[in-house]
Amino acid sequence: MFHLITGGSGSGKSEYAEQKLMEYASHSKRNKKRYYIATMMPFGKETEEKIARHRRLRAGKGFETIECYTDLKKAAEILQTKETGSVLLECMSNLVANEMYDPSGAGENAEESILAGIHKLQKVSDDLVVVTNEVFSDTLSYDEFTLAYIQLLGHINAALAQMADEVVEVVYGIPVIHKQK
Repeated sequence: MFHLITGGSGSGKSEYAEQKLMEYASHSKRNKKRYYIATMMPFGKETEEKIARHRRLRAGKGFETIECYTDLKKAAEILQTKETGSVLLECMSNLVANEMYDPSGAGENAEESILAGIHKLQKVSDDLVVVTNEVFSDTLSYDEFTLAYIQLLGHINAALAQMADEVVEVVYGIPVIHKQK
């Protein structure tokens, strides 16, 4: 099962994603491992607080965290050496920014690298839940770098939605189903 979850900042999408992954794992005939692929680079007080909040949210839920800021194929390679289980990737918007702007990222090949990584993750996991952000609904004008980021994230989100079995947008904590098999 591949489940794409989107929503605005603070919408409840992370909590929903964790609940969905826990649900997938609990319906298994065996006790599935739970993996959390963290993509947020810890830099500055704000991101460190957000990372700490996410760690508190998933504490005691049996997640093994794999930090992967760029090149999802590396996370898939790590998962190949472990017991198969359910994977939560948090968050696509961080990964896109890292791939575009970090020196270790794929740069202009970010979209291809990310989608290839998602394909590999699908192959090595029983269930894959990907969290992304809805950053396309305001009408502000942006500089060329921000606009390039928004456009790339939009392309990747559209591709992921096509690949996904389920697509849900979390709005004010309420899941709105856009695609379901």
